[in-house]
Amino acid sequence: MLAAILKNLFDRDLNKLSQEIEAYPNENALWRIEPGISNSGGNLCLHLLGNLNTYIGAELGNSGYIRHRDREFSDRYVPRPELLAGIATTRRVVEAALAQLADEQLAAEYPVVVFESPTSVAYMLMHLATHLTYHLGQINYHRRLLDATQTQAPMPQEA
Repeated sequence: MLAAILKNLFDRDLNKLSQEIEAYPNENALWRIEPGISNSGGNLCLHLLGNLNTYIGAELGNSGYIRHRDREFSDRYVPRPELLAGIATTRRVVEAALAQLADEQLAAEYPVVVFESPTSVAYMLMHLATHLTYHLGQINYHRRLLDATQTQAPMPQEA
């Protein structure tokens, strides 16, 4: 039962992540950073995708995903359609990994030590769910905080 609940929560919140990314008024706004804000909505989205593909996709679903965590915070101006495609792919990966997980397996030790000591699969999944909702809230706040008139500026071109 808990595995099914977690599957539903991840699906719900990844759907909400898509809605938040779509709700930005333009792609420039996705990547804006203001004083006192260290991450853009776009970078937080990339971070969530890397996190879930690593800890659920690769570790529980054997997806073969290789994480490049530094790029989650250094990449800029990834096109919105690419972010949305990444979210859709991540939803499928998470769904597939959790679909094969029985409630009895939740008590097992998570395959890698992520924190100071080993944890259970259930603990790690609960951590990942709260991590997703934490950053989802940041993305929502980032999007709403931006002044609509300032978000209309053209996107800078990379050299």
